[in-house]
Amino acid sequence: MRLHELRPPEGARKAAKRKGRGMSSGLGKTSGRGQKGQKSRSGSGIRRGFEGGQMPYFQRLPKRGFTNIFKQKWNIVNVSDLNVFDKGTAVTPEMLVEAGLIRNMRDPLKVLGNGEIDRKLEVKANRFSKQAQDKIEAAGGKAEVI
Repeated sequence: MRLHELRPPEGARKAAKRKGRGMSSGLGKTSGRGQKGQKSRSGSGIRRGFEGGQMPYFQRLPKRGFTNIFKQKWNIVNVSDLNVFDKGTAVTPEMLVEAGLIRNMRDPLKVLGNGEIDRKLEVKANRFSKQAQDKIEAAGGKAEVI
């Protein structure tokens, strides 16, 4: 078989509709466009997103985004970060600011369970994940909610 002998399989190619070639073709006169109206005229067509004069969807949406003013921000610390403190220390948010682990005390503190803790600490925070609480207590420490 040579390149010039290649042919598409039977039924793969369909002949184009010959519009406007007489009534017997089934697509004569109005060429499948119906009678009157905007879509029947030559050179016309409606632009993308046009909704018949109704205010289009993309114009009804707000343009500058949305900011939830009630969103609660959290200071996040993992249990692996607490290994910088000495054994038996009572870790408070003030100490975490001094150590540079959190930036400020305006937002509440949450301790997450990522990593391992290898010393006994008394950790005081606003919230603990279940995993963090288990790891602190398994190391002999205490997780206290303030």
